[in-house]
Amino acid sequence: MQWRDPAPGQHPFNGTEVDTDDEDARHDAPAPDPACLYGLVGEVARAGSDRTEANPYAIAANFMAYLSCAVGRGPYLPVGNIWHHARLFVLHVGRSGRGRKGDAVSLITRLDAALRQLNERAAPQVHRGGLSSREGLVSLIHDGYRRGREEVPPIEDKRLWVVESEFANVLHQSRREGNSLSAALRDCWDGTSLKPATKSNRLYASHPHLALTGAITPTELLGLMTARELTNGFANRFLMIWAERHRVLPFPQATPQVTVNILADRVMRVLEFARADQVVEHDHLRIELSPSAQALYARLYHEELNDTSGGERITALLERRAPMLLRLAMLFALSDLQTCVEVYHVEAAMAWIRYAADSVKYIFSSPSDANEQARINESARKIEEFLFARGQATRREITLECFHGHARKSHIDAALERLLNAVPPLICVDSIARPDGAPGTPTKVYSLASPDGNREERSHGVVESIPVSHSSHTSQRHPGSTAPVTP
Repeated sequence: MQWRDPAPGQHPFNGTEVDTDDEDARHDAPAPDPACLYGLVGEVARAGSDRTEANPYAIAANFMAYLSCAVGRGPYLPVGNIWHHARLFVLHVGRSGRGRKGDAVSLITRLDAALRQLNERAAPQVHRGGLSSREGLVSLIHDGYRRGREEVPPIEDKRLWVVESEFANVLHQSRREGNSLSAALRDCWDGTSLKPATKSNRLYASHPHLALTGAITPTELLGLMTARELTNGFANRFLMIWAERHRVLPFPQATPQVTVNILADRVMRVLEFARADQVVEHDHLRIELSPSAQALYARLYHEELNDTSGGERITALLERRAPMLLRLAMLFALSDLQTCVEVYHVEAAMAWIRYAADSVKYIFSSPSDANEQARINESARKIEEFLFARGQATRREITLECFHGHARKSHIDAALERLLNAVPPLICVDSIARPDGAPGTPTKVYSLASPDGNREERSHGVVESIPVSHSSHTSQRHPGSTAPVTP
């Protein structure tokens, strides 16, 4: 699908009308925080973008996907009954030609080649696109099977980095009736063993460790992403970023091989620390959060990581922000050769979460949508403050006394629904029968869910299910977090 410049007054992706006279109707592209380029990830990004048009944040995202695959299933971070590994799915969204999506992967390919020169077993298996079915995916990391009289031995190394330079292909395949590729990829993100979809197919793949790098244009993404994929958990397993070339350079230059070799050596040290070559062993390196990192994560969990102010569709696309942040922070700790996640690792990971959230809103929401959500959020805030001061109120009293009859019914309805559906609910509603058994619909009375309306308690709870490291660590930024690589 070709990119077409929008008509004047239209949103660039979905074609909805934009009020160009409204100062709040601007739709600026996401501006990532430099904190994203932490440590080794930042070094790779700067090396790949220097003297090229490739966006450093796109390079960094693709490298994180590769590294998350290469470290394997040895490092793990337990949260409740789930043991998280560092697997990442990254989707680079950018306009055709301007996204420089191929350039953002090329340095990672060179790093992979240099890594194989150091130790062939250190690098993961790489599959360059063309996924079409669950069976085809399983065949790349199968547990062995019989082909006629021949016994095909299992693939012991389940690390698989999939590069889908045309991610539209995956979306096309998932729309075919009976195709279960989307479900298989969801299982791979979760780390669930892949079992045969039919009785006639006996291919298994236990303990998969698959990371995915995808690239797509915004028009393809909006045109092919179905409502099912937006709500079934497929789309929100991707760290989705908007990135285009950061400069116009007629004659880009390749990253010097000596720099590539230095970076490959750094990656090798990370893989040796993670014992990535022990491919048949799993969960042998426990990752923990320092007390200060746990406190920061708890605050973020109660605030940004569960923010629903973007509306139902945006919230669904960002539903897995919390586990994604933990995986990113875990990866940053491993790149520092640490088993303890510190505050600066969480901060770098949160910078990526914010970048992804801004990208999703930019791609899937028009300025008018954003303005509508802002008005609903403001109405919800007013209702909550009104109930805090008044104790309880009927719907009529909210309309007349809180908004003085000047708010749209649809905004009040949406605001009440948002407060009722929050987790945990911020307000509750009771039905009161009419006096003396008079006929008619019972009156609904709204009040704050918390008896004392204590917002501070809701915002600063403690997440107790994440392991805490009790060793002594500082919470200052890692001194070498932004040092560039020089040959």
